Amino acid sequence: MGPIADVVDGKVNISESSQDKERKVGSQLGKDDFLLLLVTQMKYQDPLQPTDNTEYVTQLAQFSELEYMQNMMDITQHTSAFTLVGKYAYAESTSLTGTTQKEEGVVDFVTMKDGEAYVTINGVEFKYDDVVEVRDEMFVIQQKMPSVKEQVITYLHHDSQDVVIEGVSLGEDEYQATSMGIVIVDSDKKPVLTVSPENLSYKDGKLTISKKVFQKLDAGTYGIAFAFDDPNKSVSYDDVTLVVKGIKPAGSTEGGGENTEGSGGTTEGSGGTTEGGGENTEGSGGTTEGTEGAGTGTEGAGTVTA
Repeated sequence: MGPIADVVDGKVNISESSQDKERKVGSQLGKDDFLLLLVTQMKYQDPLQPTDNTEYVTQLAQFSELEYMQNMMDITQHTSAFTLVGKYAYAESTSLTGTTQKEEGVVDFVTMKDGEAYVTINGVEFKYDDVVEVRDEMFVIQQKMPSVKEQVITYLHHDSQDVVIEGVSLGEDEYQATSMGIVIVDSDKKPVLTVSPENLSYKDGKLTISKKVFQKLDAGTYGIAFAFDDPNKSVSYDDVTLVVKGIKPAGSTEGGGENTEGSGGTTEGSGGTTEGGGENTEGSGGTTEGTEGAGTGTEGAGTVTA
């Protein structure tokens, strides 16, 4: 036997407690609830004071409007679901046993089942309501590409130490780089010094540059440029600022610490000059050879493998 309610003055008297027991949905009334109330009112109306026909028409109009609004909401929801195809989305659902399933990736397709939309991500099907976040694909790609945290590094000539740059990411998935090159640039982004691999070490997002690299730099503000070998050949010029303070050690020359091979060529040339005036021309040639070696030393530097 169904629930019994008292009828007072042609109206069904339903207590709040009975409503809480009977209704298992949210606090909002749907079109089925509205129709049920209307039929109940018609069934239990006072025969001596029946409800006016105009009032019924008004209620029916309200019912039609409610049904129309609900149908529009369903259409809007379905349309929104179909627009997710090709978008990068995050979905999360919890089963009846309490197991949580999460998935992220490009929405492959959308299907309709019993009037409800389902999205498929990486072969896993979720309800449209389970989608918790949608991102632009280019934004996702940028997040997975190599990157460097913005920071300012200070190097002191009178207290020289290795420079550590934190927040260096080689990227993720198919956008990951396997190595990177480091170049010191001036304020105009022009190369000042290419750092050779033996002066670099990388581990757990931290890049360490040997202090001897900076001993040849005059005081001033520089930039540390990163060149990654990822598929997009990413380059970072503006993220790390290097501030050099103090007076560089005596005997330090521009590029001298890095161009060891070139310096050796210069020494050989000087030796030829010392042998005598007759060999002077030969010595000069040796010096030229040394300069060429210096250029080679700079060109071959700058790649560290993670």
